[in-house]
Amino acid sequence: MNTAHKVVVITGASQGIGAALVTAYRKLGYAVVATSRTIGESDDPEVLTVRGDVAEPGVGGRVIEAALVRFGRVDTLINNAGVFIAKPFTDHTDEEFDLVTGVNLRGFFEFSRSAITAMLARDGGHVVNVSTSLVDHANSQVPAALASLTKGGLNAVTRELAVEYAAKGIRVNTVALGIIRTPMHPAETHEFLSGLHPVGQMGDIDDVVDAIIYLENARFVTGEILHVDGGQSAGH
Repeated sequence: MNTAHKVVVITGASQGIGAALVTAYRKLGYAVVATSRTIGESDDPEVLTVRGDVAEPGVGGRVIEAALVRFGRVDTLINNAGVFIAKPFTDHTDEEFDLVTGVNLRGFFEFSRSAITAMLARDGGHVVNVSTSLVDHANSQVPAALASLTKGGLNAVTRELAVEYAAKGIRVNTVALGIIRTPMHPAETHEFLSGLHPVGQMGDIDDVVDAIIYLENARFVTGEILHVDGGQSAGH
């Protein structure tokens, strides 16, 4: 068990934003517990990888417990894992509802409950959620009812938990994203997706990482919904 430095738990850590966060937090000197359904082993002794589906009951508790056994503490949790399905509301299936709510809400609930319990046993901590600007600024070109239903809940609970645990030294913040350039968006869609932002371009993974690292270091910021969205939430 190593308690020499701080520990961050990152969900959805095998690719994209999550993988970039693993690198960024290691540069800050944090030990990292990285989890996803498909994540492989790391050759870095300060990175513990744990396979698991965040939507499955018990996975959140298992991952946090693994962090405590290996490193002795949890200082930050980043609820990065998420599912987004863009389609008309009436076309959604029961299976899609279960998938989106399972990952976006149950995953948040189980990981955050276990992580905050661990933080309360020490001297505080930090939870960061990943949301979408579509919660604040719906777009007729991007039907996103299930995203708004679930990520809107994250925005609301961010403020609630920030206030509930402020006196305990636990901060809770959220980054609300526009469309970020990742492999999930084929190159032929980039022009259309760029046009959905007032600045005329998509965001990059580094933009998200920079925002989360800012929140990590911003000790006087809690309950914040930080928009990283090229102006989407301001209007179009």
